[in-house]
Amino acid sequence: MSAFIRSAYTAFLSFPPAAQAFFLFILSVLLLAAVFLIGKQEGKRSERRVNDEEIRRIRSDAVKRSRAVLGGQMVEQVAPFLPGFPCNPADVRFVGKPVDFIGFPGAAEGAPVREILFIEVKSGTSALSRREREIKEAVSAGRVRYVEYREPDSSGGAATSSAAVSPER
Repeated sequence: MSAFIRSAYTAFLSFPPAAQAFFLFILSVLLLAAVFLIGKQEGKRSERRVNDEEIRRIRSDAVKRSRAVLGGQMVEQVAPFLPGFPCNPADVRFVGKPVDFIGFPGAAEGAPVREILFIEVKSGTSALSRREREIKEAVSAGRVRYVEYREPDSSGGAATSSAAVSPER
């Protein structure tokens, strides 16, 4: 092989200096193009590997969150039957959002309802949402009303309510 290289080098030296410079220029451009293309391919491969790892991480996180949500929903549905629930399961009504249950202790037994409970079920390390905290604060501050609404009658009369319309409306 060294004889081939020696003969190629001798042939190269036999060209005029301008041809040698042109040949070296073309060889340099081809070499740079090859290095660029190899780098581009390696970059794509590396990016694909990073993207695949990120997709696996995101999917794993999504599965964990989904399991947590499903577990929370399951606990939410059976909570009235678990020990320590604040009232008889027959006394609660599922609402879902923004609170899970409203409880009327004693109603199922025909006893007078002495209090109404807003019940939010949490599992694991979950915390109250902003809206749930607002509701808890409103109840704690006594900003709760009972409103009776009657639908408009069929003769076109106006709807009636036993309370003034909320300031927000």
